[in-house]
Amino acid sequence: MKIKIYTLLFISLFLMTGCKEKTEDSVKANYLSFAKRDDQFTGGIKMIPITTPKGTFKVWTKTVGNNPTIKVLLLHGGPGLTHELYEAFDGYFPNESIEYIYYDQLGSYYSDQPNDTSLWTNERFVEEVEQVRKALGCDNTNFYVLGQSWGGILAMEYALKYQKNLKGLIISNMMASAPAYNKYAEEVLGPKLPKAVFDQIKTFEKNKDYTNPKYTELLFKYYYTEHILRMPVDQWPESINRAFKHMNPSVYVYMQGPSEFGITGNATLKDWDVTARLKTITVPTLVIGAKFDTMDPKHMEWMSHEVQNGRFLFCPNGSHLSQYDDQKNYFKGVIQFLRDVDSGEFKRG
Repeated sequence: MKIKIYTLLFISLFLMTGCKEKTEDSVKANYLSFAKRDDQFTGGIKMIPITTPKGTFKVWTKTVGNNPTIKVLLLHGGPGLTHELYEAFDGYFPNESIEYIYYDQLGSYYSDQPNDTSLWTNERFVEEVEQVRKALGCDNTNFYVLGQSWGGILAMEYALKYQKNLKGLIISNMMASAPAYNKYAEEVLGPKLPKAVFDQIKTFEKNKDYTNPKYTELLFKYYYTEHILRMPVDQWPESINRAFKHMNPSVYVYMQGPSEFGITGNATLKDWDVTARLKTITVPTLVIGAKFDTMDPKHMEWMSHEVQNGRFLFCPNGSHLSQYDDQKNYFKGVIQFLRDVDSGEFKRG
């Protein structure tokens, strides 16, 4: 009798394991299939119409892979940069069968670029993301947003209004307060530069001489290679160089300002601050900070505790573009977060 019971138990376990493997294999097997997709002709690219107060425009998206329960919309930085900042994801997400969507926001290189500053507001960009979500057919059973830098601002703003449509939120390399970022840049990062260099940079900024080649040279040599992407400029990935080449400066300067030491001047983001509202975010949230970032990693760790279901990912070798200069820690943490939320095993940090 015992032998029969053990035999039945073994068969049950075998069948259960077999079903699980079959399900997992099914996702992987269909990952690159376009059979049930309407964008096979374009290789996943869609020009999505966006309704705005100033008319209808189109934004560029490209979907990579198929996964019915994990679809990650990538919100690029800038504002006015491009999806090209994220091309390193091609080296990691496909092997994990994670579906992800490249996306150029309105005003960025691959999308329409209307010349109207009234369109460059947080509120309108949030509505744009919501229209993109609907066009892609995503919902709270599968929809994640990952936003880095300005994209992190947009991700937070989107979650604060539309978290009911999210399955998970990833805030990468972005603080929840522009004034706090300005303070960190001015009081912590700036003084770490050689004094003569910092004084020169501040003189250029005081004189609003932002196009001076010497100003750019000092930033790249002493600041960008320490806090934006920690490798010699001549070794920067081609995708990053392409993204900066394609940047729309009119959007960038209008919202972020011309300085790299904080958000200054008449930039519309200068007073942006959602620190008091973070506690209203309930969806599983991953906040990513890096040791050498332009953003304060301690502030971002605090953010992960302020939201109701947060986790902090620290990149000890990374800077502002941690997806390049600390890939080992960055992608391991992001993939683990997605897996934990998808399986229902997510626990806050």
